Amino acid sequence: MTTTKNQTKKLVFSALMLATALLLPFLTGQIPQVGSMLAPMHIPVLLCGLVCGAPYGLAVGLIAPGLRFLMFSMPPIFPVGLAMTFELAAYGLVAGLLYRTLPKKASSLYISLIGAMLAGRCVWGIAMTVIAAVSAVPFNLTIFLSGAFATALPGIVLHLVLIPPVALALQKAGFVID
Repeated sequence: MTTTKNQTKKLVFSALMLATALLLPFLTGQIPQVGSMLAPMHIPVLLCGLVCGAPYGLAVGLIAPGLRFLMFSMPPIFPVGLAMTFELAAYGLVAGLLYRTLPKKASSLYISLIGAMLAGRCVWGIAMTVIAAVSAVPFNLTIFLSGAFATALPGIVLHLVLIPPVALALQKAGFVID
């Protein structure tokens, strides 16, 4: 396939994933006490990184939280939206980088996904540490561990169960864009 067609496919898929990142929180937000823990905006960003590559995943991750705030006033831009912007950008970037580097096997998909989730959570922790240092937002190791892993457990499980089959189906359909 020509480079122009690949770029067009990547751009269209990225736009679709950005739109999905804006809309998915409406579905999960209806589930009391669990909706935000499912981290719905993370799913399309991770898929974009896996399917289109690191630059597109990075771009969708950078744009999604701020655009969603401008359109729907959620997530609150400070501190949640700001930290989430860096986190999602890391998700898309690392998912794309790892998946392109590793051999094209199902295990590589899981390694890329887990690596991206760990990197994103570390970036979120760094962003929150900086935000806490320059503002009155409380943040410490306990809050980091709780927010990054304990309360995020439903989202982590959902991502590990949902994203690999979708990515593999896209790959089998010839939609993963090299």
